[in-house]
Amino acid sequence: MPHHTPLIAILVYGFVLAFILGALANRLRLSPLVGYLVAGIIVGPFTPGFVGDAELAPQLAEIGVILLMFGVGLHFSLRDLMSVRNIAIPGAVAQISVATLLGLGLAELMGWSHLEGLVFGFSLATASTVVLLRAMEERRLLDTRRGKIAVGWLIVEDLACVIALVLIPALAGALGGSEAVGIGGILKALAITFGKVAAFVAFMLIVGRKAIPWILERIAGTGSRELFTLAVLSIAMGVAFGSAAMFGVSFALGAFFAGMLLNESEFSHQAAQDSLPMRDAFAVLFFVSVGMLFNPNILVEHPWQVLATTLIIVFGKSAAAYLIVRAFGHPNSTALTISTSLAQIGEFAFIIAGLGLSLKILPKEGHDLVLAGALISIMLNPILFMGLDRWQAREDARNAANAEPEPEVVPVDICNHAIVVGYGRVGSQLAHLLRERGVPLVIIEDDSDLVAQARANGLPTVRGNAANQRVLQEAAPERAKLAVFAMAQALEAGETIARLKKLNPTISVLARAHSETQVRYLLEHGADAAVLAERELAYSLADMVMASPPWRVPSKAAV
Repeated sequence: MPHHTPLIAILVYGFVLAFILGALANRLRLSPLVGYLVAGIIVGPFTPGFVGDAELAPQLAEIGVILLMFGVGLHFSLRDLMSVRNIAIPGAVAQISVATLLGLGLAELMGWSHLEGLVFGFSLATASTVVLLRAMEERRLLDTRRGKIAVGWLIVEDLACVIALVLIPALAGALGGSEAVGIGGILKALAITFGKVAAFVAFMLIVGRKAIPWILERIAGTGSRELFTLAVLSIAMGVAFGSAAMFGVSFALGAFFAGMLLNESEFSHQAAQDSLPMRDAFAVLFFVSVGMLFNPNILVEHPWQVLATTLIIVFGKSAAAYLIVRAFGHPNSTALTISTSLAQIGEFAFIIAGLGLSLKILPKEGHDLVLAGALISIMLNPILFMGLDRWQAREDARNAANAEPEPEVVPVDICNHAIVVGYGRVGSQLAHLLRERGVPLVIIEDDSDLVAQARANGLPTVRGNAANQRVLQEAAPERAKLAVFAMAQALEAGETIARLKKLNPTISVLARAHSETQVRYLLEHGADAAVLAERELAYSLADMVMASPPWRVPSKAAV
């Protein structure tokens, strides 16, 4: 049996080089994505040395797209999707139209036909799923309003690509292809496409909503961790492949719906954790495959065309997205987040450009420009987000300095109260239990949706990051008796605890931890106690065991 196969070779070279160059990029304070892309260029056909299988790499990368969209669906309910439809649908359509027209204009300047310009422009209009979701996950934005709008926008772009994959061959035929069709043929193709998408959505909502959670719950009942993980992967991959084969929709859309329906199951959190390692691994292969497709010679042969293409992607379509979001009345921060996340192209662009090249309605130069624009925009996207983060930090600081105190958020006469930092799953339940026991509370939370939820429940809430001195002081720590850090970020909690102890040295501080290392870190920074979930669960179970026969301690009256 030969030990050197194309599959093993591309996995070894891809992962090893991506790791080395990603670590180097991180050391240079660049995004690891830059290292992954450079790794792809090294193993690509346009550089000397090892050449990876150019057909195999994109297939492996597609697995990453499937698992990533499946994971997004696990945290995205149908209610979330419907809540952003008023901006996601018209916004995505308008942004795609603007980007397509800009690409068409550039194609006209280069002397291409109208059809070639349309295909080229549409290739520049759709953002990369992997890049957008990576950026959102790193900044914990997926569960926010901004994140939900971005994901909804992405789903609409995915549907637009599905329609385009059917419409482009029909247009090619109508305008002089080998099988010429008229307007009737185009309308028929569109009707069939919309019918397939509608059938897929109906099937998933009627059958999948019951079948997918039922299967996973039965597998979980077997007690086999390996079988459960296999079931999760089978559902993600099987639904994605089946939806593409039966209904003609993309892998990404099928996987997203599978995850969204599985979200209704009580095992959705475990499913997300089990699929996370493979998601991350195959997402790296996506960036490697992008680098493999890139021909550096185009930077020398067509520098101005590459620059113009990049400007359309990074500035043209993002400016359109910004104006659209602002036109719908959303704040500046939301508009900038959406526009920055869409300032790149990826897998959908490759599919559209590849189809245009095979149908001979996109020149080879246009295909190379799309690949160059994708690579450069993906490399620039983390830099744009870094700039956005710095701007957001300055804005938060400016707003904090100029903001007037919110009336009746925290009563001025409150004292001997408990400060709960974080109103997520743990913090909200803790606040509910403490309030039931008559403990006066003040909540500190930086997520606007959770702040609104806490205030709707009648809890005095300070909006902002507890690490901010002003935010912390608004919670009246000098008059508080206790502070509980229910947030998951132990490093951030440790620094805040140290600052809190300076304001009130007598305050008792409890904190949440996820490991023994975090427990020691929190205690060193001033926490009086750190709760390790696994340990407390063991204590609770032991107490329940000792409270049940035959180990229950008999009462004195019985003796």
